[in-house]
Amino acid sequence: MDRTLAADLTRLPGLLDATRHAAADALATLDDRPVVPPSAGGHDRPVVPPSAGGHDRPVVPPPVPPPAEGAPHALPGHGTGTAAALADFQDRWAPRMSASAGPRYLGFVTGGATPAALVGDWLTAVHDQNSNSALDGAGQDLERETVHWLRQLFHLGPDHTGTFVSGATMSNTTGLAIAREWLGERLGVSPADDGAAALGPVRVLSGAPHSSIAKALSILGLGRNSLVPVPTLPGREAVDPAALDRALADTPGPAVVVANAGTVNTVDFDDLRAVAALKERHDFWLHTDAAFGAFAALSPAHAHLADGLDASDSLCIDLHKWLNVPYDSAVQFTRRRDLQTRVFQNSAAYLGPLGEHPDLVHLTPENSHRLRALAAWFTLRAYGREGHREIVERDIACARALGAELAADPAFRLLAPVRLNVVCFTLAADPTPPRLAALREAAAAEVFVTPTVHAGTAGLRAAFSNWRTAPSDVRRAAAALRAAAREIA
Repeated sequence: MDRTLAADLTRLPGLLDATRHAAADALATLDDRPVVPPSAGGHDRPVVPPSAGGHDRPVVPPPVPPPAEGAPHALPGHGTGTAAALADFQDRWAPRMSASAGPRYLGFVTGGATPAALVGDWLTAVHDQNSNSALDGAGQDLERETVHWLRQLFHLGPDHTGTFVSGATMSNTTGLAIAREWLGERLGVSPADDGAAALGPVRVLSGAPHSSIAKALSILGLGRNSLVPVPTLPGREAVDPAALDRALADTPGPAVVVANAGTVNTVDFDDLRAVAALKERHDFWLHTDAAFGAFAALSPAHAHLADGLDASDSLCIDLHKWLNVPYDSAVQFTRRRDLQTRVFQNSAAYLGPLGEHPDLVHLTPENSHRLRALAAWFTLRAYGREGHREIVERDIACARALGAELAADPAFRLLAPVRLNVVCFTLAADPTPPRLAALREAAAAEVFVTPTVHAGTAGLRAAFSNWRTAPSDVRRAAAALRAAAREIA
């Protein structure tokens, strides 16, 4: 064994303790660090100081001196061990990390990691399971239990089976791959065997699809141009069911409908019951993108928005959003596991057979499948339905509070009502992309928001999904945005 590696093995408990201290320091300073640090080189930034009482940490050598400004560091020929690598990381990279785990990182609908989820994620790396095979089945069994809990959390029936994937894009891609095979079943071919060209022209209908839908169609060989926009209700991002009815009537052969349960800009919801009812007259597969909108089901006051999720043939839910587990984690549900295994089956002598409960290797594009379910299992086991309901309802209340603050300020205007957890807003005067970018950057130390365009107007989005966010964070965010608006005026 390499001598440095062998020495690290001997010192592993101390190295893990040093890492624990570094992690605790990073989390303890979330409120005080810039939410998004400046983009300049990291050596002129203050390094987060160690916490008090850190004398029990292993003594580490100083980091390797930095190269000339702008030059990349060379790969070491001979490493100096984990302690030196940790010191170098703390000096060069930790100060540049955003506070994305914290309460005022309001971009991308990003959650943090609850304490239980963080413990689960650490243990995921410790146990390092490839949970794809029944030959070593603990990981698969844990994932199935977690999926069962998630099905209950979102009020899905037993016909839905699920598996973990890396995020909403892969969940949507997996669901649409199953839909592609369903189209083949209707037409008497198998795209899994014969290729997507065997289907001929395909139409995928949607009112306000997320950008990942077009990406998925490109990956699957159906093509971005197969996505047909359907008119939405006036002033809304929700599809017009009557317009969808007409579009399906004009579609030759079977089709795919992508419904939305929470759009990106305004968290608008298609009427899933009305969309599903169209199956009485038309032949289509219903895929629902509920990446974060599905979590409305946890709140009795908002559950009606997600009514009808169970009617989906396939369903996307992103867990590193409102479940507050670490990246990367999502779940994909479907009613047609038989079609799913037809698409993703992997035949090799060392892999288990399909059977009644197919190994996870047969259910997604991944052969290597990290035990993502463990972080979700921990947070669900630790806090249950009620704990996660409280997070959802507190985030909704915070979004509405920020919306009210901005609506009352003449410098801003809302681009849409705050329906759930996203505030879509812009400058009241001259809302150009450069001015909005300047506003966003001026406020970035206190609050992070992301750019968007809604109904032809450039704007910004503040998305609340972090378990730490509190009313005090809303006040800090609003104050930072007001100050930034004055600065660029």
